[in-house]
Amino acid sequence: MEKFTTIISSCVPLNVENVDTDQIVPARFLKATSREGFGDNLFRDWRYDANNQPKKDFVLNNPTYSGKILVAGKNFGCGSSREHAVWAIYDYGFRVVVSSFFADIFKNNALNCGLLPVQVTEAFLAKIFSQIDKDPKTELKVDLENQSITILATGETENFEVNPYKKECLLKGYDDVDYLLSLKDKIEAYEKTRTVFTV
Repeated sequence: MEKFTTIISSCVPLNVENVDTDQIVPARFLKATSREGFGDNLFRDWRYDANNQPKKDFVLNNPTYSGKILVAGKNFGCGSSREHAVWAIYDYGFRVVVSSFFADIFKNNALNCGLLPVQVTEAFLAKIFSQIDKDPKTELKVDLENQSITILATGETENFEVNPYKKECLLKGYDDVDYLLSLKDKIEAYEKTRTVFTV
């Protein structure tokens, strides 16, 4: 996977609560098994009308907003456990999703696929949305190493939690298999210390 470094980026605000995985990527687009191309169908039914024309009032179609950080309302990623929802967000170009609450399965899927879910307090999330309303080019700094997120315009910052193992994987660009392979020498050395019993 791509290594996760400190990200400083403008944001795309999606101030909607209870966004489920079927809204993130509708079930009819789940036929592919590789991760590529899912970004085209991110929020498909919200982005396009029945004639496949972009809806001007949807935030992803608004050129005012851009960046690697999606800022979403409370309870993001609820619904079914489809990993494709994370694939779509990542393939579109986002590397961070900020919310005040994530569904557990979505959160785990995100961490497994290189997408960082940053859970903040509702008060801090409201500050982010408020600042983006004032200035659509508002930038956030997401520092995984120090587990902090900062609104650069105001200097306000908050810490977030992340699983230590997944943090290490993100920083090094490892998936689970890569992590095991990184321990190959240690595993082999340990195996040499084991006593083999024969019957």
